[in-house]
Amino acid sequence: MRAALWLLALFAVAVAIALFAGNNQGTVTLFWPPWRLDLSVNLVVLLLVAGFAIVHFALAALSALFDIPRQALRWRVQQKERTMHGAMLDAVSHLIAGRFLRARKSAETALAQAHSLHAGGHAPGNAAQLRTLAHLLAAEASQSLQDHAARDEHLQQALAEGSARDAQETHEGALMRAARWSLDERDPDAAIGWLRMLPHGAARRTLALRMRLKAARLGRQVAEALEMARLLAKHRAFSPSAAQSILRGLAMDLLDGAHDPAQLLRAWSLLEPAERDMPDVAIHGAQRLATLGGDPQLARGWLLAAWEQQATLGDSQKVKLVRALEGVMDTLDAGWLARIESAQRADPRDATLQYLAGMACMKRQLWGKAQQLLGQAAMGLKDARMHRSAWSALAQLAEQRGDAQAAASYWKNAAGG
Repeated sequence: MRAALWLLALFAVAVAIALFAGNNQGTVTLFWPPWRLDLSVNLVVLLLVAGFAIVHFALAALSALFDIPRQALRWRVQQKERTMHGAMLDAVSHLIAGRFLRARKSAETALAQAHSLHAGGHAPGNAAQLRTLAHLLAAEASQSLQDHAARDEHLQQALAEGSARDAQETHEGALMRAARWSLDERDPDAAIGWLRMLPHGAARRTLALRMRLKAARLGRQVAEALEMARLLAKHRAFSPSAAQSILRGLAMDLLDGAHDPAQLLRAWSLLEPAERDMPDVAIHGAQRLATLGGDPQLARGWLLAAWEQQATLGDSQKVKLVRALEGVMDTLDAGWLARIESAQRADPRDATLQYLAGMACMKRQLWGKAQQLLGQAAMGLKDARMHRSAWSALAQLAEQRGDAQAAASYWKNAAGG
């Protein structure tokens, strides 16, 4: 459609020119004494158009002639820029391919071209960022080559180049890479030092938090590692199961760092309610408190959260819970006895609960009930330690009754278990 319209317009212009030029009888007279020159208007118009075209093309030719040096300079700058970008791409390609020596050479080539452009006053707008990236690539290759001197030199230059406003993100990346190299060398103090140089917003990114978590764990700074793990869990950096596993392990490590009941109480206060309610953490804390000679009633209070979840615990967790309760059963109150009996009645075939109820009755001097429950539990217990403990308790009860023959049989079973 557009071509048809242009064709119609061309015909219209041709018709207009033909009508104007065909019937135009005007003349133009030029007086140059003693001469007189008569020209038709059409010829004058043609001469003017031809003169304009000649002058225009002459000026264009002169402009192109005088512009040759600038075009040559521009071509040389473009060639240097292409060489610089090509060297950067080669450095990245060699680095990910494991050709570290070539990667460093390509990065240094890119740096040489960048410095040449800067010296000539033709540095591109992103020159600082390009130089920072080139230094980082060279430092990464040097790290892989175990050339720490070259790595540190390029790293310092990258940090200096990255201090420019337009290369702030690259500067933060250089600090993170430096922290990663320190972690690879198992130097947590240096890694934390690099990470502390990050701005506040960058320090809370997932990558930075992961490195701080690893550095804290390497440096055995359990409290800081636990805080980092909490932040990562809130950012959903881990799956729910992985986050729970990491938090559980760090919480137990924090409790293991206590060497007396007062320290253990302070460590327990640092845990969040959700962490205290984890069965493994509660069991471990109660066992640790009992080992350090702490208050048994307080230990039973810590175990209450795990006890309320005992119906959903696995066999190994339930065994740990029963052992922890057994360790703080010397001053067992009526409330806990009622809880244990209620759970045993709700699941009368559970040998673990039978054992716990029997031991509780034995502590409360309910000899007959204790013998009945322990006798049933001894037949079904799978845990070797609890199995021996059940037969030993039955032997002690038999000795109290004066039944030496039954006691000997029970002791024999305990020894064989």
